[in-house]
Amino acid sequence: MEEDYFPLEKLIEGANGSIYKLTILAAKRALQLVDGDKPLIDKPDSKPLENALREVAEKKIRVREKKNL
Repeated sequence: MEEDYFPLEKLIEGANGSIYKLTILAAKRALQLVDGDKPLIDKPDSKPLENALREVAEKKIRVREKKNL
């Protein structure tokens, strides 16, 4: 499958505007995919990070903020 281009503006929405949180989100999701989780997208790629970024771009996953107590 050809590599996709993921505009940063589209990806950063799923990370509440933080490139740091986006990096952590994509890395954690890619590891979950490597460990056997099923991709949440229709046509998964062979690369787990590509799938993780596509899931963020398609708003299938996003950062969940902790509420301060």
